[in-house]
Amino acid sequence: MANNKTVYLTQEGLDELKKELDNLINVKRPENIQAIKEARSLGDLSENADYDAARNEQAAIEGRIKTIEKMLENVSIITKTATDKVALGTTVSIKYVDDDEEDEDEYKIVGSQEADPFESKISNESPIAKALLDHKVGDVVTVDSPNGSYQVEIIEIK
Repeated sequence: MANNKTVYLTQEGLDELKKELDNLINVKRPENIQAIKEARSLGDLSENADYDAARNEQAAIEGRIKTIEKMLENVSIITKTATDKVALGTTVSIKYVDDDEEDEDEYKIVGSQEADPFESKISNESPIAKALLDHKVGDVVTVDSPNGSYQVEIIEIK
């Protein structure tokens, strides 16, 4: 896997990733090894569903460990930047120009590994973030999305 793409994370995102890696190595892996041992002790492995399940879980655990380790090798911490322009790590309030309602939406722009739309964290690689990056309060930008283009106005940057 020669994917050396930079992984952008906030400090909280890095801490979560390290915590997950620690849990996989020190908790999940030993539990899985025990499950494999117990399944092996049941005898015939050719028709042993517990053994197959434990081996599949082992593959998933080891794969996730490798993925996280690779991400940590290529991590770049998003530091708090000046808030005069939208950038990685900033939180931006926007208003949809063609929307009759005066509602504002607020998004934190993070790296793709940390994106979580349910927590209003959007990837720097998303169409809306790409459109907003490097713009200032008051700017109206056009977002090119798969569903067509639309305009948003930047209300606040924090």
